[in-house]
Amino acid sequence: MEQHRTRPAQYGQQHGTRRGTPPLPPQARGSAPGSPARADAPRRPAAARRPPPPWVQAVRRMPNPRLTGLGVGLFCTALMLTLGGLVALLFGSSLTVYGVLFLPVCVLTAAWVRRADLVTAVIVVPIAFALGLVPVADGGDGTGDRLMGLFTALATQAGWLYGGTLVTGVIVTVRKVRQMRHRVARNRPPV
Repeated sequence: MEQHRTRPAQYGQQHGTRRGTPPLPPQARGSAPGSPARADAPRRPAAARRPPPPWVQAVRRMPNPRLTGLGVGLFCTALMLTLGGLVALLFGSSLTVYGVLFLPVCVLTAAWVRRADLVTAVIVVPIAFALGLVPVADGGDGTGDRLMGLFTALATQAGWLYGGTLVTGVIVTVRKVRQMRHRVARNRPPV
């Protein structure tokens, strides 16, 4: 049975749709009143746009590597061992200086780990903190004295350890949530 058309033939051509397909709603065409991105609105030229603030430009110029789980573990551990040796050499084994230097390492570790290995950063950071304490911790000549100094340093500097691990966990969680939202938005069928 043949159905008759109820619209004139020019309707689809006027609104930019093909014959046989329903017209797009006004929101999809960009012609809704008060919509932020209208199709007929003139765009500002690139020269008229304001440049971003200097700190944003500086952050964009920084390197942005993506390290695997093993790579981020080696990076964090090697950096904390190096910083521990420098603190022992330059600052007389100051545990506070070591703790303060631990926080930027936590931020870099959480920012530079690749998306597939996000959980690794939270695991690696406390291990690297403990290994970096070996040159900083006070101890005697024997192995038992060295271990006692290491355990004492871990106990007294637990605030830095927990704080750095918390910073790493927050950054990793934010990255994971953003990744999940992006995946949901990408898989959502078009309206």
